[in-house]
Amino acid sequence: MNYKEVINHYPDFPKPGIDFIDIIPFMSNKEAFNQLIADIDANTHCPNVVTVEARGFLFAAPLLTQSKLVQNIVPIRKKGKLPYAEGDLRGVQIMKEYGPDQVYYRLSDIAAGKPEGDTFYLTFIDDILATGGTAVGISEALNKERISLDGKEYKVKVKEFIFLVEFPDLYDHALLESIAPVKSFVQIKGE
Repeated sequence: MNYKEVINHYPDFPKPGIDFIDIIPFMSNKEAFNQLIADIDANTHCPNVVTVEARGFLFAAPLLTQSKLVQNIVPIRKKGKLPYAEGDLRGVQIMKEYGPDQVYYRLSDIAAGKPEGDTFYLTFIDDILATGGTAVGISEALNKERISLDGKEYKVKVKEFIFLVEFPDLYDHALLESIAPVKSFVQIKGE
């Protein structure tokens, strides 16, 4: 399926110079949505998925019912969106294409997943890969974490990145690939 035909472009939104990619048309195209979820599942090799609100949730959550492998979703949210117990919440400073931002995750959400050996491996799923600031910031923070569970300490490792749409001319390939392999379904090159 040609996913490029499903998405819409809005030049100069939300500000001049930004080419906004609208992935919401997948929500009104059952065939395309089902195929996309199947393709994401086929490229996901971890039982734990980390995803960023809000659009990333739309494409990661269906894996809980469609995938034989995926067992846990770790949500990354904006300030004030995750209730937490003391010591559970982690904040991450990220640099988005629009400027700096802060996002949060909970260690308990990672611990709710399934480790492999001594590591909680994560597949990072998001809708758009533009500058890479969100993916780099979050994955670097996650890769430094340690999870204590049942008297044992586990490492956390982002094992792979999956994006619906990628702007390959806007991000540092070597930096992102040094963290984990990158897979995308649509590549939009600069003019």
